[in-house]
Amino acid sequence: MRRPLVAGNWKMHGTTASVSELIKGLRLLALPGGVDVAVMPPCLYISQAIAGLAGKNVAVGAQDCAVEPMQGALTGEIAASQLADAGCRYVLVGHSERRLLLGEGDGVISRKFAAAQSCGLIPVLCVGETREQYEAGETVAVVMRQIGAVIEALGVGAFAKAVIAYEPVWAIGTGLTATPKQAQQVHGAIRAQLAAENAVVAEGVRILYGGSVKAASAAELFGMPDIDGGLIGGASLNADEFGAICRAAGS
Repeated sequence: MRRPLVAGNWKMHGTTASVSELIKGLRLLALPGGVDVAVMPPCLYISQAIAGLAGKNVAVGAQDCAVEPMQGALTGEIAASQLADAGCRYVLVGHSERRLLLGEGDGVISRKFAAAQSCGLIPVLCVGETREQYEAGETVAVVMRQIGAVIEALGVGAFAKAVIAYEPVWAIGTGLTATPKQAQQVHGAIRAQLAAENAVVAEGVRILYGGSVKAASAAELFGMPDIDGGLIGGASLNADEFGAICRAAGS
């Protein structure tokens, strides 16, 4: 049985004061025991989050890492080894904003995935289609290509210690959400793609849904057989809303 995971991606939000308030709210939450919970603050606030959440069953992750796993001359980047040293457990790789706005291709994302794993971090591989691709009926083909690039580079076994997050780009920050049935179809296709290579890996990997998930929609989404939790954006900046989503994953 796969253990649900709910991860909050804070994106480029936060100040020392607002992060402190959010951590206070998170500490007050009654979180379900059968759900893994994580937050991904901007890198500046990772240490603050780790210190503030000490003793609370909430892991901390990063939103990105460098292609090189170890320290070196790469100005402005942060190595996976540095994230691990800071106390991170997870790291997002391939988020649609980095793919689309910063031009990160599948090759770069595969290198970041490998760098994260080499330092003991769990990569959360973000995949998803744009609105144009969705309307052209290319959703599954796009997602399979994005996952296939990692399989080709690192082998399907790499997913034994990774998480996949399916986020339709047209649903991120728009208020639109794929229906539970639509999301399940894509999650099922992802698991089938992995199963064609290794059934054990496919059965064990957690596949999260992301894209304007709210507490009101979470329970039905998480009730689908291949949806193992959520990657939560805006709603994760509100402790009460985030807590309600975590409880939905545990119900």
